[in-house]
Amino acid sequence: MANLRVNKIAAVGVSTENTGSVFFDGTGDYLSIAGSADFNFGTGSFTIEGFFYKNATTTLQTLFASQQYYQSGNNGNWVLRVSSGTQIAFASYDGTSSEEYSEFSAPNGVGGWHHFAFVREGTGSNQSKFYYDGNLAGSMTVSKSLTDGGSNGIFIGDDGSGPNNAFNGFLSNLRICKGHAVYTSNFAPPIRELEVHPETVLLCCHDGENIFADKSGRHIIAAYGDRLSSPTPTATDSPIGITTENPGLTRSVDATAGPTFQGGAGFVSQNWLTLPKGTTAERFPDFATNAVSDSSARGVFGGGGPHVNAIEYITIATLGNGTDFGDLTRQSGDLDGNGCASRTRGIISGGNLAPQTNSSTNIIDYITIASTGDATNFGDLTLARQQAGALSNQTRGIFAGGYTPSAVNIIDYVTIATTGDATDYGDLSQGLYAAARGASPVRGVIAGSNSGGAENLISYMTIATTGNAKDFGDLSESRFRLSGCSNSTRAVLGGGVNPSNTQTIEFITISTSGNGQDFGDLYKHNQRGNTASSSIRGVFAGGNQPFSNGNVIQYIAIPTTGNSVDFGDLVNARQGLFGLSNAHGGLG
Repeated sequence: MANLRVNKIAAVGVSTENTGSVFFDGTGDYLSIAGSADFNFGTGSFTIEGFFYKNATTTLQTLFASQQYYQSGNNGNWVLRVSSGTQIAFASYDGTSSEEYSEFSAPNGVGGWHHFAFVREGTGSNQSKFYYDGNLAGSMTVSKSLTDGGSNGIFIGDDGSGPNNAFNGFLSNLRICKGHAVYTSNFAPPIRELEVHPETVLLCCHDGENIFADKSGRHIIAAYGDRLSSPTPTATDSPIGITTENPGLTRSVDATAGPTFQGGAGFVSQNWLTLPKGTTAERFPDFATNAVSDSSARGVFGGGGPHVNAIEYITIATLGNGTDFGDLTRQSGDLDGNGCASRTRGIISGGNLAPQTNSSTNIIDYITIASTGDATNFGDLTLARQQAGALSNQTRGIFAGGYTPSAVNIIDYVTIATTGDATDYGDLSQGLYAAARGASPVRGVIAGSNSGGAENLISYMTIATTGNAKDFGDLSESRFRLSGCSNSTRAVLGGGVNPSNTQTIEFITISTSGNGQDFGDLYKHNQRGNTASSSIRGVFAGGNQPFSNGNVIQYIAIPTTGNSVDFGDLVNARQGLFGLSNAHGGLG
């Protein structure tokens, strides 16, 4: 059965947490990463390395490639392949007819793990070298300015030309360093899991539980094949689990320094020394993951009617009124835009550039959440629209549905840490707008909405992949213009209208599916408001309360149930505002 699965490296007597390999069956399985300047090597130094284990002698099995490598117009695309039995090759292409191509000796072809490294150092003749199991196998001149294939990005395990060049076997610890020639002479192959250097732009296929993990934290990885995998596998997904196929790397034992005590150790019989329990990541999770603590988490609100461009913020863990943050780029104001965020950056998308009725915009702005200041242009949505549902994890922002002036089913996404225009993700089951949102690090949910009438639909999507949204369940009542917030487990959905304002709050467990359950009531009507959240507290701000622009901020404790409580007031009374935070559920 064809599949793509993860294999966890195992070594007797040591902990091997977060090490592994990915299996490719040779019939169309591959990983894909969107286009990024990270993979535009130009004429500078770079290193592409990793471990492979071939299962077959098929000619031209791809390790890495710029997507659609051998395609007209793709000047500077490149590919790194293994061939039948004893060769490994690198090639670059000018988009018309000229190809720089060299093969190097790579014996012991099928079976067994081998380390590879292709290194370009500086310019000049034979500046690119290929190392196989630590030994120089040959050199070549790569004169072209190498790119990522424009908007196409790169492939792992295929080159975009179909299954004839697909890899059959296991790949592990694939690392790309831009601007860094990691190896300049023969070396002993690594025996430990590769780590992120300052110049590392990708380190993947290392996590024994998650094929989408990028240790550099810079990219979204998508999986494709005859059966897809996901971070939350279902019965129709390829298996993700432990096998014995691994390159023998260890992470937790150093030949000189000795073992790292992952679980702690205590000499309790003599009671003279007890080492701290757990890893540093377990003892100091905010430090280890660059997370924002609940005590410092910030909510940001802005835009809205009566057509203001002002942005303000609150500290979610406290009580009090909003504080001025800055302004949007849309000087005429913005109504019915929406926002999402990573731990550092907030993204504001779309909306209505008032005062022109239904004058939807495709503008995307961004802000740095921990500071203050005016927004900066990020790029454009694929379609100008307002009242889209916005959600995110740490890496990717998603914008679902919207109004143009009719309901649309479009979903698109951006990579938050970069700038640029949004990319198509897939479709909702129908045109929807004015929905609530929530997210875990894996999954996003869209709830309620308007499709020409109030809806009770709840849909979900896997944030790191692409594709159409799927049915989750139903709200207890049909409504639109409601607001949603979440921690990493639970989404809380409140307020809205059908046909009049409602105070109802309900919740869902994001990782499952099913209908909304009663949570409590808002103390103040809220429709066309918005939210921000930490892992503990969800804040509902502004909206129509009722029949006028509201300035009320109210909050709930997400892990419990109950009615909302007064928090304070916004600086500007408004409805149709955006909301976001740097500690919401999509960030873990």
